[in-house]
Amino acid sequence: MFIQTESTPNPATLKFLPGREVMGAGAVADFPSADTAGRSPLAKALFQTPEVARVFFGSDFISITKRDGDWKHLKPALLGTIMEHFTQGLPLMEGAALEEDGASEDDSEIVQQIKEVIDTKVRPAVAQDGGDIIFKHFDSETGIVALHLQGSCAGCPSSSRTLKNGIENMLRHYFPEVTAVEAV
Repeated sequence: MFIQTESTPNPATLKFLPGREVMGAGAVADFPSADTAGRSPLAKALFQTPEVARVFFGSDFISITKRDGDWKHLKPALLGTIMEHFTQGLPLMEGAALEEDGASEDDSEIVQQIKEVIDTKVRPAVAQDGGDIIFKHFDSETGIVALHLQGSCAGCPSSSRTLKNGIENMLRHYFPEVTAVEAV
């Protein structure tokens, strides 16, 4: 098994590409701490490395955020953990299915359209950088769209620039009702 790595805009996060499906198309799992990794044997194993601060599973990648340390010293242990997990055929997740963030029949038309733009234009670009952005809500009175940053996007030095200059401008272009985008 050959696992590639890629840097991300967040210097504390490295993207691992095992050359196979991790979560599958459109699915993600974010573990912001070791306490949240209980349902994933792989996340629990990765958190055994003390320098690991966050683990994120995307469709075909794993993003790992470090607390401290140098990647050249951390990477071999993390590669070994990922390789061992996949070669042993262990399950990625145990227990209940992940919550869906897709369109709901209860959503207003504008919310459905905002979710569609985020899912088709924003999430694929952000996944290239080892992260994900999830729609949380739209306040129709203030025009504010709330988004949740995951993976390498959480804590990234350029995330506020991405939100304001990229996503906010795009959503304001498509939807005059949108006045701002905020991270929650």
